[in-house]
Amino acid sequence: MDLATIIGSFLGFGLVLFAMATGPGGVGIFMHFPSMVIVFGGTISVTMMCFPVSEIKGIAKVMLVTAIRKPVTPTEEIDRIVEYANLARKEGLLALETKLEDVNDSFFAKGIQLVIDGFGAETVRDIMELEADWERQRHGTGKKIMDQMGAFAPAFGMIGTLVGLVQMLQNLSDPSMIGQGMATALLTTLYGAMLANMMFLPLAGKLEVLAGHEGLLRDLMVEGIVAIQSGEKPALIKEKLKGFLSPGSREVVEA
Repeated sequence: MDLATIIGSFLGFGLVLFAMATGPGGVGIFMHFPSMVIVFGGTISVTMMCFPVSEIKGIAKVMLVTAIRKPVTPTEEIDRIVEYANLARKEGLLALETKLEDVNDSFFAKGIQLVIDGFGAETVRDIMELEADWERQRHGTGKKIMDQMGAFAPAFGMIGTLVGLVQMLQNLSDPSMIGQGMATALLTTLYGAMLANMMFLPLAGKLEVLAGHEGLLRDLMVEGIVAIQSGEKPALIKEKLKGFLSPGSREVVEA
């Protein structure tokens, strides 16, 4: 689990809720259903206008994975590839089949299966690079959806503000309607700003970082699996894959 995202989320929302709770009226005065409908409903509706339903259906999963997923480090991946290379060199490529059930990464498992099935090095590389490119496109689409929702939420907050102001100005003679109009006007802006800056935009940024990290891992896996298929020595594979690491991480692998 990625503690940074979890801690940041709880800290951000916690500070805002603390400020609300300690003020006059408590948290209850910030609950306004019409304002929620304008911001939440409006953001979702225009997002559906921008993207196919098939892409939007997976956005909840993308948000969950982005928030809690802890990525595998390149050093861990190198260790696994070197272990598989040693096994293949000692017992042959077919011996890798005993390791497949322990692989949770479908991309890595597919590459190993291609090697077991006897495909050539260039064929394995072409298939895996195509798969990696498709994954990058999916991550890019998820980030675009998050960015768009981050832009739409404040916009609907402003729309709600205008709606509330119109309602208030139309009913200046009725004091009971002034409070309702002001609540809609101010709370929609608050909801839009909170959604954008405390949920959608941070998750979009985190997704971009994770996508870059996963892209690096995919490139590392491709080189490692192709090297295993080519029968290269494990020590040579290790040295080659260390090129994907920072100087500090290389020292860890060497140790």
